[in-house]
Amino acid sequence: MPKRALPGVPGVPETMGSAMKGGARRSGRSASAAQKRNSPSRAAALRIAVVIENDDWHTEVPAIPGLLRKAARRAMTQARADGWRGSSKAHELCIVLSDDRHVRQLNRDYRGKDKPTNVLSFAALDAGKPDADMPWHLGDVILALGVVRKEATKQRKALNDHLTHLVIHGVLHLLGYDHEEDAEAERMEALEIAALQRLGIGNPYCRAD
Repeated sequence: MPKRALPGVPGVPETMGSAMKGGARRSGRSASAAQKRNSPSRAAALRIAVVIENDDWHTEVPAIPGLLRKAARRAMTQARADGWRGSSKAHELCIVLSDDRHVRQLNRDYRGKDKPTNVLSFAALDAGKPDADMPWHLGDVILALGVVRKEATKQRKALNDHLTHLVIHGVLHLLGYDHEEDAEAERMEALEIAALQRLGIGNPYCRAD
């Protein structure tokens, strides 16, 4: 089953809307010291497949596969620093660049919401974690071009920056992070903010005036 989508689309669960509303309160939050202490000395490989279902993505974001892979790897690195442990062999995930029509269908079929949203995460680990000495398939992150583009414009963000944030958010969901409870949301937001900062992108939860 997919995790929740990021806020910005009318009708998404209130818990996500609340996470964004709380962004102003938590805008100064950064990754905890524990993230720095727990950084592993050696990380298993991360293989990332990028599937482009809508060619308009190429026009909107040149060299997009590299951007997505960089964001996904940063999310994984940040999670490991936070203490997340996975396979000692390898991990793999898929990022699908789709359109509003397809994402609307998935959102309707799996979440009962007949409307497109920006990102959906289908986490394979929801069914349980394999043995650590086996390669792990983490799942799929699926993005809707129309919604992502409209959000970036409305929030006055560069499309590349907004897309990077969505991928980091989606990958963290694949790793088991969530935001149903306030403490979970704060932890996940801190990881996102820290990951984006390492990529030279500002706090996405700070509202523009």
